[in-house]
Amino acid sequence: MIILKTKEEIEKMRIVNKMVGEILNILKNEVKPGITTEHLDKLAVEEAKKRHSRCAFKGYGGFPKSLCTSVNEEVVHGVPSKKKVLKKGDIVSLDFGLIYEGWYGDSAITVAVGEIDSEKKKLMDVTRKALYLGIEQARPGNYLYDISDAIQTYVERNGFSVVRDYVGHGIGRYLHEDPPVPNYVPSKTDRGPLLKVGMTIAIEPMINSGTWRVRVKKDKWTVVAADGKPSAHFEHTIAITESDPIILSEVN
Repeated sequence: MIILKTKEEIEKMRIVNKMVGEILNILKNEVKPGITTEHLDKLAVEEAKKRHSRCAFKGYGGFPKSLCTSVNEEVVHGVPSKKKVLKKGDIVSLDFGLIYEGWYGDSAITVAVGEIDSEKKKLMDVTRKALYLGIEQARPGNYLYDISDAIQTYVERNGFSVVRDYVGHGIGRYLHEDPPVPNYVPSKTDRGPLLKVGMTIAIEPMINSGTWRVRVKKDKWTVVAADGKPSAHFEHTIAITESDPIILSEVN
């Protein structure tokens, strides 16, 4: 069931999502060669405490950490570790969520570690642009798969592939609500649910350089591209309004 939110509830969601965006900006500025992904996780926890909020991912489904750190060919759900040291030329996806006064926030960015090659730079640029093209379609009267189509069309036109196994989601009082938000069009005959004012969704393209196929590593969490090529991930939580969509997790 899709849960529509009131304007007042959306404002509460804006508060927690702004916190998520602020913390991701802090983490982004901390990324450099030589630091561990464990360091980033600890920093995220410290910043959450400063804001009197709780980390949404810690313990969710058994996830052992508070921040997802996915490096290079890792697509999503990378587990921070003292042994995982970032090096020049890497890209790292930082996916983070918070709970504040009963509402969830969720967002993700991919960050370059020092200078990166042209393929990774294009991958990041295309993934980020695809997210915003998807957001543009999040308007009442459109359908869910209009978002999916905008993302998939742009990504594939640029020679990359859209991960099928993991998708975006509704969000609000729960981290994962209806509807699932695929980054590809799963049906040629169905446009998905009608988009309505008050819907709040997390749109999160996960884009691979090579094949869209993925596998899960032995840790049972980290999802990697099946061919070992780089992957990027960007995400915003948005609200559908009478006019333009509101990007709740965007911070200037």
